[in-house]
Amino acid sequence: MGCIFCRIASGEIPAKVILETEDSVSMLDAFPLARGHVLVMPRAHRQRIQDMSIRETTDLFLLVRKMASRVDSISGSTLVAIHNGRDAGQEIPHVHVHLVPRSADDSAGPIHSMFGPPLSIPESESDGICRMLQNNQ
Repeated sequence: MGCIFCRIASGEIPAKVILETEDSVSMLDAFPLARGHVLVMPRAHRQRIQDMSIRETTDLFLLVRKMASRVDSISGSTLVAIHNGRDAGQEIPHVHVHLVPRSADDSAGPIHSMFGPPLSIPESESDGICRMLQNNQ
């Protein structure tokens, strides 16, 4: 049980827990990007969303929905972010959803500001990607 989120979910490590369900936990982020930055995570150790059962996924996103309304009450808008895998920026290999209060003057910008300019993908390549994703099970 070396995963810090597993240890928090089990109560071994204290955290500022807000709401809990049988399968999920929401808490204040220990390293917040804004006042009211919340994490919502499954209790079970799952590295990626696709590793979660339908029940775990449903429970997690119902709690995300409930918490998003509460976080919205802080500044009016909430960034909902999931880093699904190490290359996507996931620092702790345990699924967790960030709910970050946002305001017009926080200088964080939209998701497109995190990357360079948009890619110019030829229509034929875009069609191929679409077909691959449609057929990939």
